[in-house]
Amino acid sequence: TDCNQLGFNLRSNIFQGGPLESRSVMKDSYTPDIIQKAIRDPKNWHGRRTDELGKWHQKNALNLNLQKALVDKYG
Repeated sequence: TDCNQLGFNLRSNIFQGGPLESRSVMKDSYTPDIIQKAIRDPKNWHGRRTDELGKWHQKNALNLNLQKALVDKYG
Protein backbone atom coordinates (compact mmCIF):
# COMPACT_ATOMS: atom_id res chain seq x y z
CA THR A 1 0.00 0.00 0.00
CA ASP A 2 2.67 2.51 1.02
CA CYS A 3 5.03 1.08 -1.60
CA ASN A 4 2.31 1.38 -4.25
CA GLN A 5 1.63 4.98 -3.26
CA LEU A 6 5.36 5.82 -3.34
CA GLY A 7 5.78 4.07 -6.69
CA PHE A 8 2.82 5.99 -8.12
CA ASN A 9 4.30 9.29 -6.90
CA LEU A 10 7.68 8.46 -8.41
CA ARG A 11 6.12 7.48 -11.74
CA SER A 12 3.96 10.62 -11.73
CA ASN A 13 7.06 12.80 -11.23
CA ILE A 14 5.60 14.50 -8.17
CA PHE A 15 9.08 14.60 -6.64
CA GLN A 16 10.72 16.79 -9.26
CA GLY A 17 13.93 17.51 -7.37
CA GLY A 18 15.63 20.79 -6.65
CA PRO A 19 15.98 23.82 -8.88
CA LEU A 20 18.27 23.54 -11.88
CA GLU A 21 20.00 26.82 -11.04
CA SER A 22 21.35 27.34 -7.54
CA ARG A 23 21.83 30.72 -5.91
CA SER A 24 24.47 31.67 -3.38
CA VAL A 25 23.52 33.77 -0.37
CA MET A 26 27.13 34.99 -0.12
CA LYS A 27 27.11 36.26 -3.71
CA ASP A 28 23.79 38.00 -3.10
CA SER A 29 24.97 39.56 0.17
CA TYR A 30 28.46 40.86 -0.71
CA THR A 31 29.98 42.81 -3.57
CA PRO A 32 32.36 40.96 -5.96
CA ASP A 33 35.51 42.66 -4.62
CA ILE A 34 34.88 41.29 -1.09
CA ILE A 35 34.51 37.75 -2.45
CA GLN A 36 37.75 38.07 -4.46
CA LYS A 37 39.68 39.38 -1.44
CA ALA A 38 38.53 36.50 0.78
CA ILE A 39 41.45 34.29 1.80
CA ARG A 40 40.59 30.60 1.86
CA ASP A 41 42.79 28.66 4.25
CA PRO A 42 42.33 24.91 3.76
CA LYS A 43 43.54 24.21 7.31
CA ASN A 44 41.02 26.57 8.88
CA TRP A 45 37.75 26.34 6.98
CA HIS A 46 34.55 27.75 8.44
CA GLY A 47 36.34 28.23 11.75
CA ARG A 48 37.19 24.52 12.02
CA ARG A 49 40.68 23.11 11.91
CA THR A 50 41.66 19.77 10.46
CA ASP A 51 42.62 17.67 13.46
CA GLU A 52 44.92 14.66 13.61
CA LEU A 53 42.06 12.21 13.09
CA GLY A 54 40.96 14.05 9.96
CA LYS A 55 44.52 14.00 8.61
CA TRP A 56 44.75 10.28 9.35
CA HIS A 57 41.50 9.62 7.47
CA GLN A 58 42.80 11.60 4.47
CA LYS A 59 46.03 9.59 4.41
CA ASN A 60 44.12 6.35 4.90
CA ALA A 61 41.82 7.13 1.96
CA LEU A 62 44.83 7.90 -0.25
CA ASN A 63 46.49 4.67 0.86
CA LEU A 64 43.36 2.62 0.10
CA ASN A 65 43.05 4.22 -3.34
CA LEU A 66 46.73 3.48 -4.02
CA GLN A 67 46.34 -0.14 -2.94
CA LYS A 68 43.28 -0.54 -5.16
CA ALA A 69 45.08 1.00 -8.16
CA LEU A 70 48.08 -1.29 -7.63
CA VAL A 71 45.86 -4.37 -7.43
CA ASP A 72 44.00 -3.29 -10.60
CA LYS A 73 47.26 -2.72 -12.47
CA TYR A 74 49.41 -5.62 -11.29
CA GLY A 75 46.85 -8.11 -10.07
